[in-house]
Parts: sequence; structure tokens; C-alpha cells
Amino acid sequence: MEEEFVPKESPLSRTYQEGDTTVHIDIYEDGEGGWLLEIVDEDENSTVWEDPFDTEEEALEEALEALRDEGIMTFVGPVEEEEDESW
Repeated sequence: MEEEFVPKESPLSRTYQEGDTTVHIDIYEDGEGGWLLEIVDEDENSTVWEDPFDTEEEALEEALEALRDEGIMTFVGPVEEEEDESW
């Protein structure tokens, strides 16, 4: 029986805040020696980089650079609003 791969989260994963907005930078193993990068907002919307990074440090630097250059709101998805069915 083949063992199921459980990705290990990097200790470099962290929370990033700009003003009143917070996102989480998730860095975890891809099972093939690379590191995956994901930025998740407070509503669980996520932005995932397609290509793995060689090191977890490279992934963190990419995330911080993207947040600085593009702004945190680029990584915040739409807030899911409850539908109002009253007329």
C-alpha cells in the first residue's frame, strides 16, 4: 500500500498585515523537493503560484515582493455576501 503524501508546512509561513487587512503566506513541500506558495485572505480566498520554488526562502521572498509591489488588496478575493431573498 502506497503511503499518502502529507505536505509539510514551512516554518517560514507567516501572517502579513497591511493596514486593517491580513493575509497568510503558506509555504509547503510539494513532495518532489520543491516548495509551493499560497497566499490566503481572511475569507479563505487563495492565490497559488503554479511553479514550485527550489527553496522555502525563495518562496517567502517572492510572496513578500509580490505583496510589496502589487499591494495586499491584489490578494484579497471577493467577500461572499449572503443573498438577500426578501423583496
